[in-house]
Amino acid sequence: MSGHPLGLGTTERANPAGVLEEMKRLSVEQLGGVPSALYAPVGEALDEAARRAGLIQIRRGDHVALLNLRQRNAGYVMRFRQLVAQGFEDFRALPHRKAPGGHLPLGLVEERQLDFHYAGQKLAESIGQRYARQLEMLDGRLEALSTELGAPTASNPIGATRLAGAFLATYHDAELPETLRPLLFRQYEHELSRVLGDLYGRINTLLAAAGYGLKPGAGVPHKPLDATQPAPPVQDAISADIDAMERFGELRKMLHDWREGTIPARPVPADRAPGPHTAPRRALRAAEVISVTSLLQRDGPEPYARALAGAGSLADAIREQLTEGARRLGLDPDQTEIGGSENDAIDLVGLLFESLFQTHAMLDRARRVYARLVLPYVKVALSDESLFLRRDHPARRLFDVITEACEGNDGATPQDRELLERAAGIAQRIVADYNEDLEIFALATAELESLLEQQRKRVAVLENRASEAVHGKERLLQARLQAAAALGQRLSRTPLTEAVADFLVEHWQHHLVQTLLRDGLDSAKHNDVLALADALIAVDGLSAQARGAMVADRLIALQPAISECLVACGQDEHGASDWLAGLVRALAQPDLPRSLRKLPPPVVADDDSDPGQLRVVGGHAGLDFEPEVAERMRKLAPGEWLRLLDAQGEHVAAKVAWISPLSGRFLLVNRRGARVLVASAEQLAALVAEGRLVAGTEQAPFDEAMRQLRSRLQRAVGQN
Repeated sequence: MSGHPLGLGTTERANPAGVLEEMKRLSVEQLGGVPSALYAPVGEALDEAARRAGLIQIRRGDHVALLNLRQRNAGYVMRFRQLVAQGFEDFRALPHRKAPGGHLPLGLVEERQLDFHYAGQKLAESIGQRYARQLEMLDGRLEALSTELGAPTASNPIGATRLAGAFLATYHDAELPETLRPLLFRQYEHELSRVLGDLYGRINTLLAAAGYGLKPGAGVPHKPLDATQPAPPVQDAISADIDAMERFGELRKMLHDWREGTIPARPVPADRAPGPHTAPRRALRAAEVISVTSLLQRDGPEPYARALAGAGSLADAIREQLTEGARRLGLDPDQTEIGGSENDAIDLVGLLFESLFQTHAMLDRARRVYARLVLPYVKVALSDESLFLRRDHPARRLFDVITEACEGNDGATPQDRELLERAAGIAQRIVADYNEDLEIFALATAELESLLEQQRKRVAVLENRASEAVHGKERLLQARLQAAAALGQRLSRTPLTEAVADFLVEHWQHHLVQTLLRDGLDSAKHNDVLALADALIAVDGLSAQARGAMVADRLIALQPAISECLVACGQDEHGASDWLAGLVRALAQPDLPRSLRKLPPPVVADDDSDPGQLRVVGGHAGLDFEPEVAERMRKLAPGEWLRLLDAQGEHVAAKVAWISPLSGRFLLVNRRGARVLVASAEQLAALVAEGRLVAGTEQAPFDEAMRQLRSRLQRAVGQN
């Protein structure tokens, strides 16, 4: 095993012929059943098309053609499997048959099959675009394999063009109606999508494990320089790299100072203590530490899971396991010790994982996922310190996407459970297959990213629903406050009979709220509802003056508006008639007592009573906050991330999902898209003052964990 930094060392390669044979076996095994899976879905699609068109049954020609395909299925499967296998034989023995551009020709076709041939070309383009990154990696590895075989570079035996050509060749003699052909192509592409991602990943991993890695710089497309565009800021990039290295050097210095005060010297038995003629303990070479790490990589993760749960230091747990592993390899721990650079890698990984768990809501299932990843990340750090310097490092990117999948994920929904299961499977694969080739991290990241992309779309929908719910509540609250203000003005200026006051409080106010929500302030309908209250109050005044005839005329004119108001508030026709009769009886009695009605209790500002959510209600008059912090909170934009400490003392990642246009309040959601908090800038500033909110956190979990790691070391060194 190489102890060189990744990409610079050499790895013994497995027998290329054996590797190619294993690739062929995997490919035939996973692709061989594709033809058999085509017919049932195509038949269902034909039936559905017939139903939509109002036909009793599918067209006779389509039915007969599909039946013929089913009857000849065994032959098609055998032919398809032979074509897949032949691709590997051509790769091994007949590179001269390669067509220009690096692809095998699809072959000449008759004019009547031109559409069939064209559809095959479109299929190849679609496959090539969908799996561009994995195919690019695979092509680079196959180039190394063909070189080892001593043959010119041949085309990918399971590349996009080859798979499209295999489909064309399999069904070249089938009579396919024009209406059936596109359904077959579409279903073939769909069935390939079920297996290709996993197949390409397994073969890339197989090649990497066999020593056929990418050449330095391979797999990264380079665009030609455009003379019309300004030159890239090379000096800026160099300066950024130098700055990152200087900061990393400072971090290491703090790490050394911290370690000197935290790690006691390991005692040596008295009979083995160094004497005048005893050599001091030897520092293990990097290659030896990597070998020990590889030996332990597949062992159970329990020691690391316990440390991540708070039972001791993770770095100490790693060192203890490595010490025991060294003993198993015959390296006497009493005569050897882990060197300074290797201790740096161990401490950095240990502190990194601990920082993540201190600042991110990681539940029990996530703890086991990360516990399995501890030693692979130690091995990466031992051979490649750019893990801590490059934001595009493959292992760093995988760290981020696994955190996105796991943080706050309790498996409550099928989608969340799928994310957890996929993350656990990826961790297992890294443990089983990582052998100093970082491409396995890139492939795992790409696999999880595709699932996360679906999750992000669901989260966006949930965020929209949450914002719509909050917006709806705020609109309702605003309408209630406006209606209460309008009612208060009218109740406070004129003594009214109890019947009229009850009508205004119990029905008119609710009708006004509905009108504000549906038609808006100052709309014609809104003005009509206000006019009804004013007219009814005026009629009450006329009644007090015993002007019966005018009261009757006015009530007759107001009857439709009063009935509409009562019906809008839930009264049926009979109930509305009773209310109207009661108003008429009351206003027919000039001597009834009239008084100023007391205003109803004020509306509560936030009626969300979910006990599981963080809540900040009311105004900010009694809040303790710094005005400049509140001003900084007002500048938060949608998409920015914060960290909240909930009532249980757990850290919660919260994103600004929406800012209310009515109140300016911020809706914060978690990584699952669920509402966490709705609060004003002043209320957020008060949470900052209480130590329950941290703004300006890094969006990428690895970056945020490194920031916390640095802060922890700064505090520790300062205290010492």
